[in-house]
Amino acid sequence: MIYVIATVELIDGKRGPYLEELNKIIPTVRAETGCLEYGPAMDVMTEIPVQEPVHENAITIMERWTDLQALNVHLNTPHMKTYRDAVKTFVKGLKIRVLQPLECR
Repeated sequence: MIYVIATVELIDGKRGPYLEELNKIIPTVRAETGCLEYGPAMDVMTEIPVQEPVHENAITIMERWTDLQALNVHLNTPHMKTYRDAVKTFVKGLKIRVLQPLECR
């Protein structure tokens, strides 16, 4: 299993239009073979001293996939190309982390 944390930095004022496009593909992505979890989240202000500053124009997509092969298939689907084309004018930057869980003993 792998986890993906994709942080999408949006242009000011584009959160609403971006989320409209993202919500269009979520059911299709969740139905993909190998998708275990896929959903957006946003920063929340807390009083936890070590928390990073809140990024008001960022949406983080939390993903869980059975393996890298499933993720690679997902990234090359027609609906992801359509999504990327639809949101490219809303996105300022993108960072992706792919993680593999460790077994703790």
